Amino acid sequence: MKHKLDWMRGCATALVTPFTPDGSIDEAALTRLIEYQITSGVKLLVPCGTTGESATMTEEEDQRVIKRTIERAKGRAHVIAGTGSNSTAAAIQNSKIARELGTDAVLVVAPYYNKPTQHGLYAHFRAIAEAVDVPIVIYNVPGRTSCNIAADTTLRLARDCENIVAVKEASGNLSQIMEILRDRPEGFKVLSGDDAITFAMIALGADGLISVASNEAPELMARMVNLALEGKWSEARELHYQLLPLMEVNFIESSPGPVKAGLAMMNLIGENFRLPLVPIQEKSRAQLRVVLAELGLLREASHATT
Repeated sequence: MKHKLDWMRGCATALVTPFTPDGSIDEAALTRLIEYQITSGVKLLVPCGTTGESATMTEEEDQRVIKRTIERAKGRAHVIAGTGSNSTAAAIQNSKIARELGTDAVLVVAPYYNKPTQHGLYAHFRAIAEAVDVPIVIYNVPGRTSCNIAADTTLRLARDCENIVAVKEASGNLSQIMEILRDRPEGFKVLSGDDAITFAMIALGADGLISVASNEAPELMARMVNLALEGKWSEARELHYQLLPLMEVNFIESSPGPVKAGLAMMNLIGENFRLPLVPIQEKSRAQLRVVLAELGLLREASHATT
């Protein structure tokens, strides 16, 4: 299976989940966002991840978002559905349902809160891999989970489990990432989980990115990643630095607060959250607006929703 996933390369968007003012899923806004991504050149969509606020969504809501994404993407983009949980049994069930809905792969985050050992992490992911016939992307984001998946654990899983096909690495630890890149088995993909170090990761051999900033700037982010993958380093570097302020301002407060505010400024979604997330402060909002305007994204918003 690892050798057949050539499509798992380039820029993927970690989709936000739009909500209405009463807190329900805004399917019309989700459809607009998906269309904006696909028509702007993004070929990989990732619903129900961290950026999608999956932690406050019900299983039924997750399924609705995944289903809608698959339906809209059909024949135009691949879908990697977020199905992780700190319960191994729940992650297995979520992954089975996503597979039945038609997802191309699943993104499974390291178990949060439990703080398992490396042996526990290995057992968790191996159990999911053995229970579900679907390509699996491991998601390592210790800043969110309080649990780092060590390079050795990732590499063991990559070698031992045929359907563990990739890792989304958001540890920010380049030494760890380089160890995975150096020793990974043939066909195993390494995707950046951090917009700001994607250029560096691709220079080291990574295959792409699962991005927050591509929600707002899909065409620019996809182009930057593709240029880097093609070895056009000067052009990619120029775009990287052009986009860096957006990559940074999206994390000026807890994500996805800023990116949702940005998309609201672009008239793509409403700026609605579920507690404990709240709208960003006015100072942050002003900084975000300047960055979006400098990238020309506020001008693009008028035709993005038509």
